[in-house]
Amino acid sequence: MARHVFLTGPPGVGKTTLIQKASQALQSSGVPVDGFYTEEVRQGGRRVGFDVVTLSGARGPLSRVGSEPPLGKPRCRVGPYVVDLASFEQLALPVLRKAGSGGGPGLRVCVIDEVGKMELLSQPFTQAVRQALCAPGTVVLGTIPAPKGTPLALVEEIRSRRDVAVLGVTRENRNHLLPEIVSCVQSRK
Repeated sequence: MARHVFLTGPPGVGKTTLIQKASQALQSSGVPVDGFYTEEVRQGGRRVGFDVVTLSGARGPLSRVGSEPPLGKPRCRVGPYVVDLASFEQLALPVLRKAGSGGGPGLRVCVIDEVGKMELLSQPFTQAVRQALCAPGTVVLGTIPAPKGTPLALVEEIRSRRDVAVLGVTRENRNHLLPEIVSCVQSRK
């Protein structure tokens, strides 16, 4: 039986919204949940980047449209976006390392939204995801992109793990998936 649950689907289909709703439902039922999600940043109706937001409410830039990274930071780009690895790692790594270190008895959920191109520019992130997937008592609830173009090594590794259930999100099923996601995670006790 799969221990971890990952959602996949095209951009904009509702994966992050489902992750947020599932996190709230799990927390309401008494399950400890920690982690992060990514959120679009828009100006004037146009997407200008993404923020990383922890479930405790901390927020920082993941990426912005632009030609140059902030002064003194390495240049990492994905399409039109300059990725702020330092900001991403400062927010995401502590929650992942906490999940990867195990902890007390009982189920803990670690939310990782998403394991994608921008996030995978960070080697420490890749290592922390692997540790979280192997941590006893930790269930990872995450998102991965739909297969397209050159495969991403960690995404394919996650997809092929026997302890991972991958649920496809579509416009047709997204309004009905929440109970299944919550049930899948809660059954991992």
